[in-house]
Amino acid sequence: MDLYLEVSLASSKLLTKAYSTSFSLGIRTLDEKVHDPIYAVYGFVRLADEIVDTFHSHDKAALLQRFREDTYLAIEEKISLNPILHSFQWAVNKFGMERELIDAFLYSMELDLTKRDYNPEEYKKYIYGSAEVVGLMCLRVFCDGDAQQYDSLKEDACALGSAFQKINFLRDIRSDYDERGRVYFPGIDFTTFTDEEKKEIEADIQLDFDAGLRGIHRLPDVARKGCLLAYEYYIRLFEKIKSLPASRIKEERIRVADWEKMFIYFQLALRK
Repeated sequence: MDLYLEVSLASSKLLTKAYSTSFSLGIRTLDEKVHDPIYAVYGFVRLADEIVDTFHSHDKAALLQRFREDTYLAIEEKISLNPILHSFQWAVNKFGMERELIDAFLYSMELDLTKRDYNPEEYKKYIYGSAEVVGLMCLRVFCDGDAQQYDSLKEDACALGSAFQKINFLRDIRSDYDERGRVYFPGIDFTTFTDEEKKEIEADIQLDFDAGLRGIHRLPDVARKGCLLAYEYYIRLFEKIKSLPASRIKEERIRVADWEKMFIYFQLALRK
């Protein structure tokens, strides 16, 4: 591995640790040989998300378009002067991640610039691009060239990513509405969000969780424990959200305390 790639991968790791304690702990539970490419994927995803959600004093559409162009150029030329993109192109080329996955992801990020509500078809497409394809990128790493294994796990990996994203939507329903004017759930009016509507969403999430857990148990050894950790985090968050009325979800962002995350982490780290 050349020095510039080492520095680039270290940058992706630093970005991951700065933005997500939970995700960083999850990666530590994966086999060490997949750490670098997973950091590379997260760095890419995080940077795109920052463009659309936080760079308010800049032309976000122009920045995202430049990011898109730089991403594809990096993959084609197998180099980028942006360390995060250099890490990502390395992972894409090494593990054969399809351009369709990247296209879908960037399309969903672009929707966040202007889209404020979704019909069922748009909602499904957004979740695929914003979450499911990220899981599929990681699955490419975990399967490491085993196409048959990848194909057998794709559906369950998508379900797990979908469950995580829908939980995020419930957790962040207030901030998405107050700060960005968004409501991702089809047919849901934030101002009149009811317990019945919340239960319908939760039932849909549970189906995704069930399929996702089935897939986790069939993952390669390098990934199973780390993905199970993410599942346990989100199940804990899901249980907290389910126990509260819709009115409470509209008032505050529900979270899993850091001590709970560490408890789950050490439980799984010690598991054979």
